[in-house]
Amino acid sequence: MSPVLLAIIVVTLIGLVCGIVLAVASHFMAVPVNETEIRIRECLPGANCGACGYTGCDGYAHALADGNGVKTNLCVPGADAVAQKIADVLGVESEDVIEQVAFVHCSGDCLNHQKKHEYEGISSCQAAQMLYGGNGKCTYGCIGLGDCVSVCPQDAICIENGIAHIDTRKCIGCGMCAKTCPNHIIKLFPDVRRVVVVCSNHEKGAAVRQKCSAGCIGCGLCARTCEHGAISVVDNLAVIDYDKCVSCGKCQEKCPVHAIKSADFSGRHRF
Repeated sequence: MSPVLLAIIVVTLIGLVCGIVLAVASHFMAVPVNETEIRIRECLPGANCGACGYTGCDGYAHALADGNGVKTNLCVPGADAVAQKIADVLGVESEDVIEQVAFVHCSGDCLNHQKKHEYEGISSCQAAQMLYGGNGKCTYGCIGLGDCVSVCPQDAICIENGIAHIDTRKCIGCGMCAKTCPNHIIKLFPDVRRVVVVCSNHEKGAAVRQKCSAGCIGCGLCARTCEHGAISVVDNLAVIDYDKCVSCGKCQEKCPVHAIKSADFSGRHRF
C-alpha cells in the first residue's frame, strides 16, 4: 500500500472517530432548550440596548421565560406591540409600555457658548472630556463630537452648530446615547411631556452668563410664573415637577434666556 493511500485512510478514520465522539457528546451534554424563551426572543426587536434593565434581548427573554414575575412592558424600543406579543406567548394580560424619547439638555451650540481652547485629538466626546472637560468653557454642556451619533441605531441624532440634536420622531427610546454621553446631558423621558429645561449647568447665574448665553441663570422667574407650582430652582438650575406640570408653556415665554423649551416630543412609536 502506498504511503499516500495509507495517509488518506488514516486521516479519514480519525475524522470519522472524531465525528462520532462529537455526535455522542452533543447528545449527552446538550443543554435543554426553553421553547418559551426562544419564542419570546423572536418577539424582541434585537436592539440589545439594555433599556429593559437586562443584558440585552437574550437576557430579558431568559428572565421572562423563568416565570419570576418579570414585567412584559420593559422593552421601550418595542413599545406596546412587542409587549402584546410577549403577553400572548406567556398567556398573560398585556401591560402598557411608557414610550420614551431621548433629549439633549443643552443649548450651548457654537453661537451661544464660549470656547476655552481648540481641541485637536481623537474625534470623541469621551477623549475630549478627559482634557479639561472639553473645549467649551461650560463643562456641563454638549461636547459635540458625536459619540451619541455613532451609537444611535435609528440615525436619530445629528451634530448641528457644534451640538447634538435628536429627532424624536425617529427615536425609539433605547437610551444608548444617554449611556454614552460623558457629561450625562442626554436624558430619557416619557414622550407625552411637552416642556423641558434645555440646560444642565449648575453654576450661579453670573458664571453661566460668562460661558453660555443660553444657559439657565437660576433667576426663578419661571418658578414665580408657574401657576401650578411645577417649577423650582434646585442647585441653580430650573427643575420641572411633571406631576404638576400642565404644559401651558408660560414658563417658556417668561424665561429671559430661553432655557426652557415647549414642543411636541412624540417618539417614533406614535407615527
